[in-house]
Amino acid sequence: MQYLDHFFGYPIPLFFKNLIIGILAVLLGMLVKFIIHKTFILLSRWWDFIIIKSTMKHLRRPVAVFIPLLFLNFSLNLMVMPSVIRLPLDKALEIALTITFALILIRLINVLEDYFYLKYDLNKEDNLKERKIRTQLQFVRKFIVSLIILITAAIILLSFESMRKIGAGLLTGVGIGGIIIGFAAQKSLGNLLAGFQIAFTQPIRIDDVLVVEGEWGKVEEITLTYVVVSIWDQRRLILPITYFIEKPFQNWTRVSADLLGTVFLYLDYTVPIEPLRQEMTRLLTSNPLWDKRVNVVQVTDSTKDGSIEVRFLMSAANSSRAFDLRCNIREAMISFIQANYPESLPKKRLEFKDKPEEL
Repeated sequence: MQYLDHFFGYPIPLFFKNLIIGILAVLLGMLVKFIIHKTFILLSRWWDFIIIKSTMKHLRRPVAVFIPLLFLNFSLNLMVMPSVIRLPLDKALEIALTITFALILIRLINVLEDYFYLKYDLNKEDNLKERKIRTQLQFVRKFIVSLIILITAAIILLSFESMRKIGAGLLTGVGIGGIIIGFAAQKSLGNLLAGFQIAFTQPIRIDDVLVVEGEWGKVEEITLTYVVVSIWDQRRLILPITYFIEKPFQNWTRVSADLLGTVFLYLDYTVPIEPLRQEMTRLLTSNPLWDKRVNVVQVTDSTKDGSIEVRFLMSAANSSRAFDLRCNIREAMISFIQANYPESLPKKRLEFKDKPEEL
């Protein structure tokens, strides 16, 4: 009665022994994970530090899988089983551990990202340094995550004998294959190199204000292959990352966020300029959007249609404030001229001359 003491040719007592060892290993791993989790909870109560909270947030689940799998892998040395069962089990555990370890590395990058995002907050008034760091951090994070995924996939594939043979066969045609792959990957490599150049030379940064393709907006995201610009009316302009290496564009916050704003009014020659200067000063002084750097009123041109061009120049801390300040000053100055100098608003002149009498 061999079937009473064997399970698919595997002795039942040894099967139950290995099963008990495996269950105990998993339970021990869960206990270790539980102790680590409770330790971090206590630390978070005593020490309000972003790294601890972020570690609990990002690493709780992958570690909860990795530690029991690791203990189960160690317990295989205590088990007695035929190679026909051990080899597939070893391979499955090896692949699972590789994937979960790669996930832990990716989540560790997220922990560091949370720390740097808190340290370099974009909500500051003068956030030039913060935008530099975040731009580099975002690109480096995406590059490292992509690299971890590629290396993990390569490790898993190369762990199979059949894949190694396929790789050896492919290497025999490396000459022609290399040329084909080189042409195929030229565009992708160009994007990758452009991404590195943008991340470290920084012609653009996260939250920079740009005028590109005739649109005004802020840099919302920089990926390995494209850049997302958030347009002022909530549209999104998607551009290849090489665009910012090869084509001209305006960056209003390249050196600092503060800007000069201009308002042009076209008025009659009879308008007095000095009262306009006084009213401009009064308006700016009472406006919280003005940063108290520039306050200028100038006649910058005279047009052919009988009017003069008056420029009102002002400054603000960033582009959004500058736009709002310009709108406020434009409306207020028009109202001031309408109320006090209506005759100085632009007008068309018609001149009638008496027709000479014929002799």
